[in-house]
Amino acid sequence: MHAYRTHTCGALRAEHAGQTARLSGWVHRKRDHGQLLFIDLRDHYGLSQCVVDVGSPVFAAAEKLRVESVITVTGEVVRRSADTINPKLPTGEIELRVREIEVQSAAEPVPLQVNAEQDGPEDQRLRYRFLDLRRERIHRNLVLRSAVIASIRRRMIEQGFIEFQTPILTASSPEGARDFLVPSRLHPGKFYALPQAPQQFKQLCMVAGFDRYFQIAPCFRDEASRADRSPGEFYQLDFEMSFVTQEDVFATIEPVLAGVFDEFANGRTVTGPPFPRIPFDQAMLEYGSDKPDLRNPIRIADVTEAFRGSGFGLFAKLVASGAVVRAIPAPGAAGRPRSFFDKLNDWAREQGAGGLGYIQFEGGEAKGPIARNLESGRSAQIRAACNLQDGDAVFFACDKGEKAAKFAGQVRTRLGEELGLVESGAFRFCWITDFPMYERNEDTGQIEFSHNPFSMPQGGLEALNSKDPLEIKAFQYDIVCNGVELSSGAIRNHRPDIMIRAFEIAGYPQDEVERRFGGMLNAFRYGAPPHGGSAPGIDRIVMLLADEPNIREIILFPMNQQAEDLMMGAPTDVPPARLKELHIRLDLPKNKGSTP
Repeated sequence: MHAYRTHTCGALRAEHAGQTARLSGWVHRKRDHGQLLFIDLRDHYGLSQCVVDVGSPVFAAAEKLRVESVITVTGEVVRRSADTINPKLPTGEIELRVREIEVQSAAEPVPLQVNAEQDGPEDQRLRYRFLDLRRERIHRNLVLRSAVIASIRRRMIEQGFIEFQTPILTASSPEGARDFLVPSRLHPGKFYALPQAPQQFKQLCMVAGFDRYFQIAPCFRDEASRADRSPGEFYQLDFEMSFVTQEDVFATIEPVLAGVFDEFANGRTVTGPPFPRIPFDQAMLEYGSDKPDLRNPIRIADVTEAFRGSGFGLFAKLVASGAVVRAIPAPGAAGRPRSFFDKLNDWAREQGAGGLGYIQFEGGEAKGPIARNLESGRSAQIRAACNLQDGDAVFFACDKGEKAAKFAGQVRTRLGEELGLVESGAFRFCWITDFPMYERNEDTGQIEFSHNPFSMPQGGLEALNSKDPLEIKAFQYDIVCNGVELSSGAIRNHRPDIMIRAFEIAGYPQDEVERRFGGMLNAFRYGAPPHGGSAPGIDRIVMLLADEPNIREIILFPMNQQAEDLMMGAPTDVPPARLKELHIRLDLPKNKGSTP
């Protein structure tokens, strides 16, 4: 007999009754029933109930066991009586009558309950993550993550992609976030950067003639944590293709994503290819977001002209000064009590808005404070623009363009939830396309790249030389699912002359472009194919499939919101001798608790 187990804790069934079996695992739970002691033994594969009789020579040893101790038990597999069968367990028809117990590793009192469903304090969970990972839900999430990655890898290889690993120590690149820097001992005063993404390297793979590249790529960004973003590091399905248009990229990756989501959907519905394509400007108008949740059926409408010069003076004055008015329909809300509208008005003020005006349509009439001051023809114009019926209401956001769009998007989300309109049990994909190539920094007034700086501008060099930069669109696109941005991608700028001009508009002189991206520019001068790709986030894909609101629940050893690894104690101080070897002198803030 094997030293540790003949079966796993999830393997025994009724047909094994009468056999001698040996199991090893963790003591999940103990129940003392006087004459019988029950031990639920757990391993990676499942859980088996073990029974020790009070008359057994091993009863005293079993009684002393603490939960989470690792033990090996040997005994006879017996059928449970009909009234004690546990239908919730695959092993629920049997139990193991224990004859021998060997303690492999005794556990101290645990600081975190493994056999409890309720989450403990997050810092405690992260400090003892090895215990947290033993919990069924978290353990299942990480197994799901592994299965999702294996499925993605298989599907990409089937589509003719070749997997490569790109460098981790590289040069800094303007990807929109801060780099993590690594000092060079051999080159004093110089630093490597951990890659924010393998952007340049995957493009160089295309220049090298590999045609279709992918990897499950680690990426590193020194940025703040949030529910759908882990601080420090994350993983993405990084891929690139040669001689492709935007539509070719879409047609290639859609079956991969739809297939993976179908495989792990657990009865939930999935948008099939082709995914809807929504231009950026339309997304901001109709959804108030460049990552719209298509499970919410509400569509925002522009009703600025209905208020221009109208009797509703507040909006009329704002429109005259350059504001726009967005209308957010609320199907079936007209019959709601006044408290419903007051609650939303209070919520709007909490978001920094002046309030949330509305019109109700009942009995063929427009009602409410705004309607009383608005000509009937204008109310009818709004009703038609929003396709409203009797019994519906409509809310308004009035502000300068970008602010109005953003607030209208927040209202749309809130109304979808309050009115129960959001589709459940579904994954709804879409592409957001035609992003602006540039945007103006509100603080500095400077023109900056709005998305990926290596994208091809629509119209090429002619557009860069002749158009207002803020009007230039790029061949850039995002994959969105249920309001979560999974990926940014683009058809790349593969021509040195176009790239130099594109960076010049964003404030990078040619010598700086040559210095920072010389490797890629030099490669392009020796013949580069048109190419494009994308990089869906692995962590966010798994988060959606696991139905977890927080990305830390699907990462093996995540950091906390302050980018600290509480379990390993990172970041940590470095001995002075090591700093000297790296030619580094610290200039710490006077207040040690502050961040430099």
